Amino acid sequence: MQQEPMSTIDQMPVSPAQSGDTPFHIAFGIDGRYFRYAGVTITSILENNRDQSFVFHVLAPDVPEAVRQKYQALEQRYGTQIVFHLIDEDRFAEYYQFSRHSQYSPAVFTRLLIPEVLKDTAREVLYLDADILCTGSIAGLRDLDLRDDVVAVVSDHLETTVRNRCAALQLPADQYFNSGVLYINVANWIANDITAQVMQAIVQHGQKLVFPDQDALNIVLAGRARYIEPCWNFRYNLEFMLNGGQFDTWLPGPAVFLHFTGRVKPWHAWNLHPSRELFSKYLALSPWAGTPLDAPRHYKEMRMYAGFLRKKKQWGGWLAWYTTYLAHKFGLAGRAGK
Repeated sequence: MQQEPMSTIDQMPVSPAQSGDTPFHIAFGIDGRYFRYAGVTITSILENNRDQSFVFHVLAPDVPEAVRQKYQALEQRYGTQIVFHLIDEDRFAEYYQFSRHSQYSPAVFTRLLIPEVLKDTAREVLYLDADILCTGSIAGLRDLDLRDDVVAVVSDHLETTVRNRCAALQLPADQYFNSGVLYINVANWIANDITAQVMQAIVQHGQKLVFPDQDALNIVLAGRARYIEPCWNFRYNLEFMLNGGQFDTWLPGPAVFLHFTGRVKPWHAWNLHPSRELFSKYLALSPWAGTPLDAPRHYKEMRMYAGFLRKKKQWGGWLAWYTTYLAHKFGLAGRAGK
């Protein structure tokens, strides 16, 4: 007998001002580390789409009371609706080995359950990673006709990712998408049994999957994904940019969703890119206003920060943080406090 993987809690009524609209459904799959970041993402969407009606779905293994209160404050401020769905973590226990040695949390697998969760609620749903900020209107996306499609996606970086992964996974040339933004036709996803096929692909291909479920999604959806404009998933790899000495914001054109891939995020206090100020702007408008940005947690982040300061020729800061990095790497910081 298959165990029911989730339940819904804390469903709030849609405000009367929105009750006549057809809401746009947006979903996140996160764990405890990402509640604040997803909340800031939601804030950025609401700030830039005050004429739109939304229902946000948050899939997570547990929702502490303090988190629920923050999200309720977000609902009340914007007159929106946020629904939590509790996930049975054991559902993906056998797959955790494939994310254990990467930067990806096992929470990435929860996105595969979204169509099942919302099959009686939404015709289409937009999945977003929690390291995304919205900077414009999503009207063009919600007007997209998906009736004949399983999912709409955006191509990943052509030179650095697409060709490499296409060759490794034997995919059609230059057809590889980033799974941080997935606009899903719920009925078509379920009818094609996509979730089960992706889980089978994860087991079958095992260690070949550099980007756990993203690689598997590309294998299963090869030839069945609809590619849309880059503005819906414009990716910034901040670590790559800062190591290359690029400290300004660059966009090839209008970008609605800015997606911060890689290890360096806009909520890092040690991120020297203007994205830190953009995140801080929406943080200040959210129920998490006043909470500090994240300091370097361990010696690897301290080393990266020192490297960014060196690239920016801030020699005093570089020396201080490089010394701190060495002290933490070799255990000198703990000894000095004794």
